[in-house]
Amino acid sequence: MAESYMEKLSFTLLDAITDKEPVVQEQVCRALCSLGEARPREMLRACDEYLRQHDKLAHPYRALVLRAMEMVLSSHIHQLDKDTASIIILLASSEMTRTKDLDCDWQRAASSVLVAVGKRFINQVMEEVLSRFQPGVLPHCSVLQTLASLSVSNAFGMVPFLPSILSTMLPMLGMAKQDALRVVFCCALQHFSESTLEYLANLDQAPDPTVRRDTFASDIFSAYDILFHHWLQSRDAKLRLAVVAALGPMSHLLPSEKLEEQLPKLLPGVLSLYRKHAETFHVSKSLGQILEAAVSVGSRTLEVQLDALLVTLHTQICVPVESSSPLVMSSQKEVLRCFTVLACCLPDRLLAFLLPRLDTSSERLRVGTLQILRHIINSAAAQMEVKKPFILSSMRLPLLDTNNKVKRAVVQVISAMAHHGYLEQPGGEVMIEYIVQQCALPPEQEPENPGPEGEDPAAADSVRAISVRTLYLVSTTVDRMSDVLWPYLLEFLIPVHFTEALTPLCRSLVHLALKRQEAGADAFLVQFEAHANLPSPYAVTTRLLVVSSSPYLGGGRGAASLRLLRVLRRSIHPSLAQPWETAIPLLLECLEEHTEETLSLKEWEEKLLMFLRDTLAVVSDNTWTCQLSLEMRKQLPCYNGVPQEKNFLYRCVGTTLGAASKEVVRKHLQELLGAARYQQEAEHEGLACCFGICAIAHLEDTLAQLEDFIRSDVLRKSSGIFSIFKDRGEQELEKVKSALILCYGHMAMQAPHELVLAKAESEFLRNMFQCFNTKDPALKLCLVQSLCMLSRAICSSARASSFYFSRKAELVAQMMEFIRAEPLDSLKTPLRKKAMLTCTHLVSLEPALEEQAQADVIHSCLHSVMGLLPEPDGEAGGCQETLYLDTVRALEDLLTSLLQRNMTPQGLQIMVEHLSPWIKSPKSHERARALGLSACLLRHFLQHLHVSALVPFHNLGLLIGLFSPRCADLCPATRQQAVDCVYTLLYLQLGHEGFSRDYRDNVAEQLLSLKDGLVHPDPAILFHTCHSIAQIIAKRLPPDQLISLLLTMFEGLGDPDQNCSRAATVMINCLLKERGPALLEKVPEIVSVLRSKLQETQEEHVLLAAQHSVYLLASQHCAAVVSSLLGSPLPFDSHTCALWRALAVEPNLTTQVLGQLLEKMSRDVPFKESRAFLLGSTPHRVATLLPLVATCALYEVVSAPASGTAVQELYPQLFVALLLRISCTVGVQLPRNLQAKERRGAGTALARALEPCSSAVDALQALLLRGGSQDVVQCVELEGGWELLRTSAGHEEGVTQLASAMARCAGPRLPLVVKTLVCTQNSVYEIQRVTSTAFLAELLSSNVVNDLMLLESLLDNLAARQKDSSTGVRRLVLRGLANIASGSPDKVRAHGPQLLTAMISGLDDGDDPHGLVALEAMVGLARLLDLVEPWDLRLVLLHIAIRIRPFFDSEKVEFREASIRLFGHLNKACHGDCEEVFLEQVVGGLVPLLLHLQDPQAPVASACRFALCMCIPNLDCEELAATIHKHLQEGRSLHFGEFLNSTCKTLMHHFPDLLGRLVSTNLFYFKSTLEEVRAAAPMFTGFLVLHAEPEQQPQVDLDQLIAALQLLLRDPAPRVREKSAETLGRLVKFA
Repeated sequence: MAESYMEKLSFTLLDAITDKEPVVQEQVCRALCSLGEARPREMLRACDEYLRQHDKLAHPYRALVLRAMEMVLSSHIHQLDKDTASIIILLASSEMTRTKDLDCDWQRAASSVLVAVGKRFINQVMEEVLSRFQPGVLPHCSVLQTLASLSVSNAFGMVPFLPSILSTMLPMLGMAKQDALRVVFCCALQHFSESTLEYLANLDQAPDPTVRRDTFASDIFSAYDILFHHWLQSRDAKLRLAVVAALGPMSHLLPSEKLEEQLPKLLPGVLSLYRKHAETFHVSKSLGQILEAAVSVGSRTLEVQLDALLVTLHTQICVPVESSSPLVMSSQKEVLRCFTVLACCLPDRLLAFLLPRLDTSSERLRVGTLQILRHIINSAAAQMEVKKPFILSSMRLPLLDTNNKVKRAVVQVISAMAHHGYLEQPGGEVMIEYIVQQCALPPEQEPENPGPEGEDPAAADSVRAISVRTLYLVSTTVDRMSDVLWPYLLEFLIPVHFTEALTPLCRSLVHLALKRQEAGADAFLVQFEAHANLPSPYAVTTRLLVVSSSPYLGGGRGAASLRLLRVLRRSIHPSLAQPWETAIPLLLECLEEHTEETLSLKEWEEKLLMFLRDTLAVVSDNTWTCQLSLEMRKQLPCYNGVPQEKNFLYRCVGTTLGAASKEVVRKHLQELLGAARYQQEAEHEGLACCFGICAIAHLEDTLAQLEDFIRSDVLRKSSGIFSIFKDRGEQELEKVKSALILCYGHMAMQAPHELVLAKAESEFLRNMFQCFNTKDPALKLCLVQSLCMLSRAICSSARASSFYFSRKAELVAQMMEFIRAEPLDSLKTPLRKKAMLTCTHLVSLEPALEEQAQADVIHSCLHSVMGLLPEPDGEAGGCQETLYLDTVRALEDLLTSLLQRNMTPQGLQIMVEHLSPWIKSPKSHERARALGLSACLLRHFLQHLHVSALVPFHNLGLLIGLFSPRCADLCPATRQQAVDCVYTLLYLQLGHEGFSRDYRDNVAEQLLSLKDGLVHPDPAILFHTCHSIAQIIAKRLPPDQLISLLLTMFEGLGDPDQNCSRAATVMINCLLKERGPALLEKVPEIVSVLRSKLQETQEEHVLLAAQHSVYLLASQHCAAVVSSLLGSPLPFDSHTCALWRALAVEPNLTTQVLGQLLEKMSRDVPFKESRAFLLGSTPHRVATLLPLVATCALYEVVSAPASGTAVQELYPQLFVALLLRISCTVGVQLPRNLQAKERRGAGTALARALEPCSSAVDALQALLLRGGSQDVVQCVELEGGWELLRTSAGHEEGVTQLASAMARCAGPRLPLVVKTLVCTQNSVYEIQRVTSTAFLAELLSSNVVNDLMLLESLLDNLAARQKDSSTGVRRLVLRGLANIASGSPDKVRAHGPQLLTAMISGLDDGDDPHGLVALEAMVGLARLLDLVEPWDLRLVLLHIAIRIRPFFDSEKVEFREASIRLFGHLNKACHGDCEEVFLEQVVGGLVPLLLHLQDPQAPVASACRFALCMCIPNLDCEELAATIHKHLQEGRSLHFGEFLNSTCKTLMHHFPDLLGRLVSTNLFYFKSTLEEVRAAAPMFTGFLVLHAEPEQQPQVDLDQLIAALQLLLRDPAPRVREKSAETLGRLVKFA
């Protein structure tokens, strides 16, 4: 019987092998392998029988069966008996030779079976295969392939057969005419030769150690003769490659004399293949094997063939590689291996061939040759040892090549040379210099000299990168290079063309120095004098310090240079050891803390100069300082192309001269003046800085040297001037003068100010103006800049207040002349800024300017700056913008300094009068600047206000009247500046009233909070802010200033800026209201304006007046006003809305209005039903007009902020009315006369306002906001509840969210709301009953009902609705009762019987065709079970379990989830006390729960996780519980197969008797509608069988199970078929 089941399983799976899905086919193969694992003999025999019976089975499927057999054989070959092996051998041999087709999967699979069997039964396999390998008859290709594969897999077993095989094969070679067959013969010979070589190489392990190479020599030579002389000439490329692949290993088996004899023909023959094949890997590999064989026999033929070999191999290396595939790269390696073989035996000839080719001009030849040279340097080091000088000398021309590919190859060769001692030879320094040159290539300039065929920029960039890496690696990893590189690399620090290499150079030098420092201090010190080519310590110090001024260039050369200075400190000067050890790490730390973007270059240069000053102080040696200064001057020309670094070097020179003697200073300054490149304007600043820094310690000497220079013939135009200046023209001389003037300016700024004060006019000004005698713009700018520095220096002096500057007026006039000469429409230079800063400093000096001169200064500067465009044009927009801002700031400083000279209201008035035309300018940018300047002046006036007596601020009204309307200027910045002006003016008034400067007035401070309103673009907000500003002004304005203020504002009504005109109107009205008692008498006039102006104008102040009038009228005639406004057409226009909101100003009035609107809403029915023209059509609900208008009006009233008090009073009535209004307008249409308006307003805000339900929702939101329930609105909004309320589908959920939010955020409101809402429970409208029930039900989910003592009343109310005719109401009642579990869990036990009865009644509700009440009952029970009394639950437990079981397999997701989750809760409630009858329900639920873990719906799968975790403890099996906990814990992803396997293993171990029941239950789910469940059921069954004991087999009806699985194998889902096949493989256990 077992045998028949095994056959049945095997044949069932074999029948399924024809499945169309590859994944199913693979699983069938694995299942067959599973059968084979258990019973390899039966499985193999079944496959044999199946293939013999199904003779017409398609080849691909036969191949799958054979592959399964091969896998079983590979792992169980030692269990195979001889008889079965014979059967398999015959089958495979037959399948393999069944067709004449070449190279198909079927034949390969059959061959693999023979090879697998051959690993143990080699003799039997060979007997069968050789029977098909008969002399004189060409064998089947697969026979040859099998023999070849056998020789690879079992060389020891196969080689003894080779002599007879070869003797049989040799005659066949001549018979083979097809190229494909010849290819197979070649492959066989290749593998035969390789296995023979392997056998001979391991004779100590071989079964027959007597086998010798000679045994095969003659046969191999015979085969060689045919392959080489006949087949190699074929036109078929594949055959030629197969031949050459075989010749390689065959050459090792040829007799030595025959090999020597054949080499003259063999080598050219193989080399000729390079011309015939693009893919040369096999050719190169075979050639390498042939060369190794030739060398092993000491062949002399190589010398004869060497030239041809080298030419061909060299060509292969030089040919351009178009692909980086592994095969191409392997071919290159094989060619290089050939060169290695030749280098070891014929090094002289090889080098004689290679080195001359380095002189070629061809890029390809040179790169290829360098590649070969690098390879043999590394691979044949011993043979190349004596050739080092020869190789080094041959590199001369490649070093001059500018092609980047050649450069990379050269660098790689030099790297190899470094590792093998070449660079220690004479001439090695040239190689090192070459590496440094490549490190110095700027990345952007590397492709400057591309090769003849162009360069890839990315490849070109790598030249520098590879050179940098090579230099560092050679310095750090090649120990023998240490003495070569140190201190030689120091020679490359100074030359400018090595600048880009400084970073790698410094890093290498630091490493070398530290390495030598470890060896000892003496070895570490650099003996500069002992090496003639080394730079001096002064040159090294200067170079490294200067390049550090641009620390992030060149890959961080600043840090690298400083680190090198640190390690060279003792060599630079012995006394610097400790100071630099402390100072340099601080500089490095600064660089590490910053990036190129965050580091201030100015501060960094100051740190370096301080480092230099400290160094000079430590050394304190005039000779050393003089040498350092001399070296710095010598290096100045090196930085001509780098202005920033050259200027820094100038500053270093100045710093160094500051520590030198007077003689050195005068001499060096003279040389600096003579050598300066004056034509380069960028150099002027550096030279001037040098003089300025030097003047700190040597003012007299620097002044004297400059004066000598000026008195010389340099600045004259005669022909007798110094020879170095004789060719300079007038323009050249102007540049010299510019530099000299700048020198005076920097000297004045840097030198001690007391000394400068004494010489300001006698020397500084005199010499400056002596150099200035032209209108050259650059010279003029230099003069102004220097005068600015001089004036600032004078003002900074301690004696500035007593200094009388006689030329002050002259200088101010000169500055004004310069300013007036500047163009008014553009800002190109900082001349304006510098001139105004100069005047700012001069104004504070004595004597004071005359009034006319002061007015002229103010007028000229304002006229020059105010009209400039706000955004300067030009490419350098950022720089221009900065210049513009600096110029305006200079103007502010100048006006402030002028005001400081006359700190009186009159002085302030003068300034404002100058600014007044600009304040009223039609151009916004001019107004903005004028207001900004005004605000600045007023702040300054306030900060420096000193009132000695209580005097009036007589022009306060005039100034406020000028500035306050500008609070509505079109420009937001101007508005805020205007508020600042008003704010400052109010504090000026308080100061004049006697208040202290630090006093803060609450009213005036309110202005600051109003500034944000001025930024808002909404005119309503803007003018409301202006109104507030006017109120503040009215509170603080003295009575005597009111008239002047109003007169000034009336003038502002004609302002060209309409916004300012309107602001004046607002402010006038506010002032009249606050300060004019006659305003109330003008109410009739306001009403008249309302009637006449609303249709004529849209001015804001008109609308405000209309609102006020409506308020007054409503205070006297509330009912009439409300009735009149309710007659306004829908939708309300903006005027109507504003008038409604005006009624909310006063609480008592608002209460009356709201009460009337509530009465209007409830007076009429909410909707009427109307039918379409067709009889029997569904009636449409149309909203009635009066409640709709009342709802819209209610929204407008409660939207007003002032309505809060009235809303609080009527909150419950308003809330309930609007909630029920929403419920009865869901889906209700507008009246027909309004539908046309709605269509016209579609796409606008009006469409939403007209919709009945939306208007009610909006009104409810407004009510909650005004009633202090903002949190409720926000909570509902976040959950999308407001949108849900408007829709029929989401209305119930929206009500639930609203109730929840009310419970959380508005608890104290609920008692009155509930009381009002309960009264509506008997409404004739079902939707209102549903809405009220949903609201009350949701309240029970919150504990607040318990706190407010509402629980009992709500329970009674809901219980009374259980028999409601509405299914929705009954469902919501159950939800509400279940919500007690969340809101008041401690009350559940008290009401347990009542709650359980209600839920069970819901489970049995027969009037609900869709089962929604039952669904709600299941969800409710799941929530209540943990909280009810155990005894109450025990009475209904079984009834509930039986009632919910059918829902496990419901087609509806929510029913499956709810029932399964409830089942879990039932089990949870029974923990530790599970009755036997309920335990049956647990066991019966295991299979569906486990299978539905694969449910496609995530909620159902999650419910199954929970239910299983609750069920398993009732089975009282700790191991099963541990498995469930491990795999189903929260947050862990489930690997279903692994989990099911573990679960089945535990079930079968502890509950073996359940096997039959579990399998039969799974059979039911084989027909599930869910694909995932159908796939899981056979997998479940398979795991059960896998872990069941054989003695449990009687529990399973194997025939029924196999039949069911056979049906699943025809399932449309591939996944199901796959799992079925897998399970069939496991049934072998019971077979």
